[in-house]
Amino acid sequence: LANNDFEVMGVDVNGAVVKIINNGQIHIEEPGLNTLIKAAVSSRNLKAQKYPSKADCFIIAVPTPINEQKEANLSYIINSTKAILDYLEPGNLVIVESTIPPRTTIDIISPILKEKGFKIGEEIFLAHCPERVLPGNILHELVYNNRIIGGINEKSSLKAKELYSKIVQGEIILTDATSAEMAKLMENTFRDVNIALANELCKIAYDLGLDAHEIIKLANMHPRVNLHKPGPGVGGHCLAVDPWFIVEKSKQAKLIELSREVNDSMPSFVVEQVREMISDEENPRVTVLGVSYKGNIDDTRESPATKIIDHLVKDGVDVRVYDPYVQNYDFELFNLEDAFKGSHLALLLADHKDFNYLSPSELGKIMEDKVLLDTKNSLSHDVWEEAGFEVKLLGKYD
Repeated sequence: LANNDFEVMGVDVNGAVVKIINNGQIHIEEPGLNTLIKAAVSSRNLKAQKYPSKADCFIIAVPTPINEQKEANLSYIINSTKAILDYLEPGNLVIVESTIPPRTTIDIISPILKEKGFKIGEEIFLAHCPERVLPGNILHELVYNNRIIGGINEKSSLKAKELYSKIVQGEIILTDATSAEMAKLMENTFRDVNIALANELCKIAYDLGLDAHEIIKLANMHPRVNLHKPGPGVGGHCLAVDPWFIVEKSKQAKLIELSREVNDSMPSFVVEQVREMISDEENPRVTVLGVSYKGNIDDTRESPATKIIDHLVKDGVDVRVYDPYVQNYDFELFNLEDAFKGSHLALLLADHKDFNYLSPSELGKIMEDKVLLDTKNSLSHDVWEEAGFEVKLLGKYD
């Protein structure tokens, strides 16, 4: 928006983030973002501060995590909405981009805005426009992806479309607020359910002595089948969270809930495999390769790697974590050599492209045992085997 001649004020309660942005720098890793921020700040179209100010449009894009009961924590949404009340004026547009449970716009956000005496949909316009971007390709997808806009009435939808049409080249589809909320949740739930099917096959393969990857390859030769790959679990702020919003709101979401349980069980399943592989070691050491929830990013939110490491540490395993993308993490991060030195097992949990450039022959020289468990099926196994490694693949029974 700032690089398309809008005056943008970014608001964050974290003073460090505000300072970083105002210095023309970034606090998250995303290709191309650094250049974009520098240009926006240099043009004076982008500024950051800790508190809201008057504007024509307010876009709320705060986190919506889940609590221990697997229910949506809407405190960030509620607090953000209340924070803009004193700055609202007739004609303003309020957009919620945060992923939220169905009916949140109508049942929670709209009543808060009414507290100031405005007629919502007539004096203050309100719409839900869920974000639709893939980390690592956000700047492209913000522009070229289709966008759904769900207003609480047609006037609100059209008002929001007028804004987004200035920066979005994909199709803009108008609907009601609750349908927009549900559509966003189902986009992520669709993927979560299909991943659960692959992960359940992974477990079945161990029971029946099969290779899940071979089965998936064969099944996908059917023109109308496209099974996903199994993995160590599902992470991120979307897939691991959003389906629970539906489960919270409807007792009919049985398949969705079961799929979440399957995917949430995968870290424990990986730990079981690791325990078996290092069971003969008195003081086992495990090298963990990658802790972000997906490859080539630094985001560790809801990462299955965190649960796996936590289980192993509680088992008394000396875990050495190496991740070239992640700078801050719940567990200590090591350089490459220290992570592999004296290790009995290399456990790959994130499919970073950098790992394809590792030298198994050199790393094997400093390991105690040359064993690799690839939970993402992303490495060139023949290269590791040529270096003398025993290579195991999650989902393949040996």
